[in-house]
Amino acid sequence: MSHPLYIAFIWHQHQPLYKSPGSGVSLSSSQQYRLPWVRLHGTKDYLDLVLLLERYPKLHQTVNLVPSLILQLEDYIAGTAFDPYLTASLTPDEQLTQQQREFIIQHFFDANHHTLIDPHPRYAELYQQRQDKGQAWCLANWELPDYGDLLAWHNLAWIDPLFWDDPEIAAWLKQGRNFTLSDRQRIYSKQREILSRIIPQHRKMQEAGQLEVTTTPYTHPILPLLADTNSGRVAVPNMTLPKQRFQWAEDIPRHLRKAWDLYKDRFGQIPRGLWPSEQSVSPAILLDIINQGYKWICSDEAVLGWTLKHLFHRDGAGNVEQPELLYRPYRLQTAEGDLSIVFRDHRLSDLIGFTYGAMPAKKAAADLVGHLQAIAKKQRDSHSEQPWLVTIALDGENCWEFYSQDGKPFLEALYQSLSDEPHLKLVTVSEFLEEFPATATIPGGQLHSGSWVDGSFTTWIGDPAKNRAWDYLTEARIMLASHPEATEENNPEAWEALYAAEGSDWFWWFGAGHSSNQDAIFDRLFREHLFGIYKALNEPIPPYLKQPVEIHAAQANHTPQGFIHPVIDGKGDEQDWDKAGRIEIGGARGTMHNSSVIQRLWYGVDHLNFYLRLDFKSGAAPGRDLPTELNLLWFYPEKTMVNSPIPLADVPDAAPLNYHFHHLLEVNLLTQSIQFREAGDNHQWHPRFSRAQVAINSCLELAVPWADLQVPPDYPLRLILVLADEGRFSNYLPENALIPIEVP
Repeated sequence: MSHPLYIAFIWHQHQPLYKSPGSGVSLSSSQQYRLPWVRLHGTKDYLDLVLLLERYPKLHQTVNLVPSLILQLEDYIAGTAFDPYLTASLTPDEQLTQQQREFIIQHFFDANHHTLIDPHPRYAELYQQRQDKGQAWCLANWELPDYGDLLAWHNLAWIDPLFWDDPEIAAWLKQGRNFTLSDRQRIYSKQREILSRIIPQHRKMQEAGQLEVTTTPYTHPILPLLADTNSGRVAVPNMTLPKQRFQWAEDIPRHLRKAWDLYKDRFGQIPRGLWPSEQSVSPAILLDIINQGYKWICSDEAVLGWTLKHLFHRDGAGNVEQPELLYRPYRLQTAEGDLSIVFRDHRLSDLIGFTYGAMPAKKAAADLVGHLQAIAKKQRDSHSEQPWLVTIALDGENCWEFYSQDGKPFLEALYQSLSDEPHLKLVTVSEFLEEFPATATIPGGQLHSGSWVDGSFTTWIGDPAKNRAWDYLTEARIMLASHPEATEENNPEAWEALYAAEGSDWFWWFGAGHSSNQDAIFDRLFREHLFGIYKALNEPIPPYLKQPVEIHAAQANHTPQGFIHPVIDGKGDEQDWDKAGRIEIGGARGTMHNSSVIQRLWYGVDHLNFYLRLDFKSGAAPGRDLPTELNLLWFYPEKTMVNSPIPLADVPDAAPLNYHFHHLLEVNLLTQSIQFREAGDNHQWHPRFSRAQVAINSCLELAVPWADLQVPPDYPLRLILVLADEGRFSNYLPENALIPIEVP
């Protein structure tokens, strides 16, 4: 019997606790929120995703709703949640304080401008004024209608395009300018109306059988680290750990029970699936999950790879080799019973999360369907008696900000193709497990301790700032334990503050690896939750909690912090490159000093391209201030292949210039033309076709497709940039180093 290829989409909807704990008793009380993302993502991302799916009844999916998100949505629906953005939006124009005006100019463009600002002419006009003339100019020259319009557009732009046919919303979009306080009050009412439909719609579709709704530990903590921070050393044996070992496994069943009870109340049934926060698992957490009654969990292919001691390789098209190992559920065996687990295809999930937004919608949808059809063919060719299940699991909110119309054209094209394709069948995870229970087994003790990020916990522990935060949390947890009279029943404030502080998001933003312009607010919120524990116990707040966990200064040199998708126009859009790696060239370092015409180098990747940007000194011109030729040379460490030396005169005989390289892209900085070459025998270089894009305006921007380099995923390569004039070596960068790149 031949099976279709079964596919389980799991969308993870999560926001951390943005509410400051000082102004209410429990998570459901009226409180001041520090950030607006529950409200804004609520109007843009949670309802439309399932409403779109409902139009394609053959397609079944799973959506994970984190309890801390649900509780905050309910605050906004009730009208008891206020964040600084909302407060400003509901303030009469003439009553805006100087501080509020500065805040509005600085923060009311917090959005991807390509997709959320540029499509709206008035919003784009205000954005360009701030970008071109600066915040000080806006503060000095804007009049009340400018502020009124910006306040309105910041809220309007986050309303999903699926709702633009609503007569009121359509009228506001058409109006464009001269928004009044009354308009903004009605926009806020519309936001609350959309938010109020989210949970009922999920419940309705689950009861109809098209959707499975799952949950996550209460405030999204990393359960293995609550059990024991030493679990960080399973994947990274030499990890530097916090000074104090956090071992409070007793908090795990509390988070699981609170999630279970809240789910039962909101959805009228018990949950079957659990999304462990950040897909983090370990042997230590399994018994509590089983004892609470959950039937299945999900994690990442990296965790499966570590568990099986098998490295998942991919072919040149990016498809998994030995797919039968990944595309099946497993049964985790423990003394208390068994628990099913599915492992997501990391690459397919990342393509949706980080790459398809940069492609035309139909082309992106066709690419994903093509990957699934290739897997279905492998399944048929294998003559497997067991059906395969491809799990695609990812963040269900943040990626759409990078898609045209919030992903609506992409999802419509994808869902139509999947509805028409007879060999592909979308299912909920529980549906699949009920029909095809897991037959492959993994002893519970053999399960790897890790997350979706490289199969490790380095995103949340091991860095000095992250470790400091764990030490602060440990001290507060010890303080709570020293008050046995403070139970959840008679002192809920202390426990709610603890649960909030145990959430994963604070540790995500501390230290190296991730950064945003709101790092300081996350730092403050984490410490406020710890304050809440001490206040509720009538204990003095430790002085160190009144200081930031870390200094939130702008970083100079750093490695890439995520995928990027810059528009190649030579303008160096700040949002396009905010997650790129950065190397300072001018300045106090090295022999190039601040006389360097090239000031800094930016680099990054997505699944389609390698990207490079060079910032020049103001007014610098090729042929006058800097050489006319830029050569990119790729070096492949520890790989056997034909390589050739740099084909320029006067190249110094010193590393890394005397290395031999495999690919060469020469950019003529005067004509913006390119020549691509590949190394051949006898130190020759042979011309090859290239689809690389280059643009020079205020800076140089370059995109080189991975297809040009013909290297498979997960391949390490190194890059050097060499400047030349008429074939004669001039200089190179970065100094005494190669740029390390990993093909995603």
